[in-house]
Amino acid sequence: MSFAAIIFDFDGVIADSEVRANLSLAESLTAVGMPSSYDECLRDYYGHNWQETQRRIEARFGRSLPADFREQHRERARGRFMEGFDAVPGAADFLAKLGSTPRAIASSSRAEYIGWALGLFGLGDHFGDHVYSADGWDRGKPFPDIYLAAAKGLSVDPPQCLAIEDSPTGALAALAAGMTVVGFCGAGHIVDRAAHGELLRAVGVHHVALTYGEIESLTVVAP
Repeated sequence: MSFAAIIFDFDGVIADSEVRANLSLAESLTAVGMPSSYDECLRDYYGHNWQETQRRIEARFGRSLPADFREQHRERARGRFMEGFDAVPGAADFLAKLGSTPRAIASSSRAEYIGWALGLFGLGDHFGDHVYSADGWDRGKPFPDIYLAAAKGLSVDPPQCLAIEDSPTGALAALAAGMTVVGFCGAGHIVDRAAHGELLRAVGVHHVALTYGEIESLTVVAP
């Protein structure tokens, strides 16, 4: 397959972050009297921006989060990340082989966090200004807006883009944008890769890849 650009989700695609993120969210919620488990957080909030996550939390518990919750949670999460945070296996090598291929990140996470993590991984030079964050947007994933913004920023028509997503929520966003979508199952939070691949197929992804090597084998970038 030939594509003019590749657009990456971030958490679970570039950053192997979802285990730490959801463990810390469960701890933060439990600490403010909203008892939650890692599995519940991964099931209910995975792939959404903070605005949608907050809406879902408050609907579940029937009350508002404390005003300082996000800041307190951010500090807790950063502490967990610093225990051994790294890129998804194969991501750095895949990016290094892309040469001049246009690429972007389309993520639900904060732009500041994405920049910090890319610097930590030594991958910041791969994306330049093409880091697009739906944090603060009322319409995050599964709406297509963030993927459409990334394609527009790259000056590439959405149908000419390959999107790489690990969550059903994100995959739906990229599909709604008209992109070819690879459902990626290579990060640490995906325990049963076959079952997760079937979950991604069920929402309509065009391909499922367990490793970056599998993505490389099906990707030809248009000259």
